[in-house]
Amino acid sequence: MGLRDKWGRVIPGRRSVVALAFLTLLALPAFSQDPAEILRNMEQVMRGDSQQAEMTMKIVRPRYEREVSMRSWAMGTDYSLILITAPSRDRGTAYLMRENDIWNYDPRIDRTTRLPSSMMAQSWMGSDFTNDDLVRDSDILDDYEHELIETEEYNGYESYVIELVPKPDTPIVWGKVKMWISVDGYMQLRIENYDQRDRLANTMELDRIEEISGRKLPTRITVYPAGKDNERTILEYSSIEFDIDLDESFFSQSNLQRLR
Repeated sequence: MGLRDKWGRVIPGRRSVVALAFLTLLALPAFSQDPAEILRNMEQVMRGDSQQAEMTMKIVRPRYEREVSMRSWAMGTDYSLILITAPSRDRGTAYLMRENDIWNYDPRIDRTTRLPSSMMAQSWMGSDFTNDDLVRDSDILDDYEHELIETEEYNGYESYVIELVPKPDTPIVWGKVKMWISVDGYMQLRIENYDQRDRLANTMELDRIEEISGRKLPTRITVYPAGKDNERTILEYSSIEFDIDLDESFFSQSNLQRLR
């Protein structure tokens, strides 16, 4: 029965106190992780040390639809290259990020141009992605302050909800970013981008989860611009290969012109 106080209430014994403390600890793990560590794990799952991918992007507008096919290569967070393979009028167009520099090669005029930071917020290839979304000029670990807001179920996955706010004096496209990352497997599932006035600018939904190279990943990203119900951009991966043999020399301006 246990000891009772003068009002007849049971006084918890040592075992009850220990059990209560254990139950309390069970509720803590979701918030015991550093949000930066969660993001670091997510980056490793979604990007790996290096990767090569093939994908198709569909731009949906009220009066037309347009498809763009491409191949991409990435190494860490400082090097990436995207090559357009279709349609024919855009074939050979390429985008390169090498550390702090972003370059675009246009085969129609055989010219390579450096993109200034001011262009990172602009539409990429007429889509709802920005140049920063695809080439990743900003670094989610180094350029933002992070806060783990809560955990909640999203599309059947218990998920961390993390808010990212740009650090002062960093040239970031957004005023605030919210990310949903699965507790199990660290998959990126949703992104909400807010402008400098804290208004929702667009939402990215990542779904069609598949097992690729031994890891579960979303293979479709859909971007919905806020306030434009009939517009969206859908990026679908047809193949992804992780931890391939790449080095820094691959990510060069001269390689932009050689790749086909």
